Amino acid sequence: MSGVDQSERFPWRRVAGAAYVPTAAFAIGEGAVIPYIPLIAGDLGASLAVAAVVAAMLTIGTLVADLPGGAVVARFGERPTMIGAGLLVLVALALAYFATTVWMLGVAIFVLGLGHAIFGLARHAFMTTYVPIRYRARALSTLGGIFRMGMFVGPLIGSAVLGLGFGVSVVWIICAIGTVVAILVLIVLPDPTSVFEKAPPTTGVIELTQERTGIGQVIRRNGRVLATVGVGAAMLSLARQARNVLLPLWAVSIGLDGVTTGLVIGIAGGIDFALFFVSGWVMDRFGRLWSVVPSLALMGLSFLILAFTHDVDAAVLWFWVAAIVMALGNGLGSGILMTLGADLADRRNPAPFLGAWRLTTDAGGAVAPLLISLLIAVASIAWAAAGLVATCVVGAAMMLRWLPRKPRE
Repeated sequence: MSGVDQSERFPWRRVAGAAYVPTAAFAIGEGAVIPYIPLIAGDLGASLAVAAVVAAMLTIGTLVADLPGGAVVARFGERPTMIGAGLLVLVALALAYFATTVWMLGVAIFVLGLGHAIFGLARHAFMTTYVPIRYRARALSTLGGIFRMGMFVGPLIGSAVLGLGFGVSVVWIICAIGTVVAILVLIVLPDPTSVFEKAPPTTGVIELTQERTGIGQVIRRNGRVLATVGVGAAMLSLARQARNVLLPLWAVSIGLDGVTTGLVIGIAGGIDFALFFVSGWVMDRFGRLWSVVPSLALMGLSFLILAFTHDVDAAVLWFWVAAIVMALGNGLGSGILMTLGADLADRRNPAPFLGAWRLTTDAGGAVAPLLISLLIAVASIAWAAAGLVATCVVGAAMMLRWLPRKPRE
């Protein structure tokens, strides 16, 4: 075997079936729902600010699930955890479909966030443990790209179905179908870890340790990293989640209907998706910094565009422009948060650190809709966009200062 790169023997097809296909089904379902949460909340009587809080429950649920999710993955394994998370999502969707009040809808969105967080953490732990470092960014940016594909296809499906005359609540059914497909794929396919249990040692896969690390110990051990790189990553997460909340709210505030809103967000999602391979190649070739800083810069520019164009005559045109610039920025950062978490984690037992890492980054995401809601309530939606510009600038500065130039071996 001399002279042969053993990482070339990595079983990509098996990993694709185990991680990428279920992710695609989940993402399409989520993409069909996210643009319409503020609209559905409004139909139940919520104001614009309250609708933002309801949308925030998705990220808050994600935040709450991160640390216990790491323990669940370590205890039960990746595939059982993903299947269980899918079942939890189905419960949330049933509650959302039958919601008759804003608070019922908020609870449903919170539970939906729990399920998606646990699913994502299990998938992240699997990829961190088994993907060789030389392919890590491309593998995880592909994973991020698949999620973006869902954000492209899902809103377009939702827009098309609404265009046929169905009520907006049909998006919960679309999401349920995607979730069921993901669960069935996970049940039918063999356990992804069996690929590696049968592999010879020369594959370069590191055997998992049985050591169990407490959550508090993980946070103490990695406090400096979480407080510097983690907070910078949280700023990026904040900007990303703000985009998911701000664009639908912005569409409502300038008078766009549900069909047009889904079309704009769906097309932007297509641009976002198209850049996932570019992001992975840049990270593997030039380093992580060359992905995360341009991503933050472009998203900051998109928020700046929105901040100055809400009340102009061409507000709809500028909304399109901002959505596209935002998609370019987000696409250039495809997979960056997962890649940074994988770079910093112990490959022998990544789930505890990844739980802490995702808690830190998701905290930024959880703040986003609450911040938007607060700024809308005390000022205006344009000021909410302006506040996000400052967030992107701070995040870029922190990454330039503290981001390690090389991943942890």
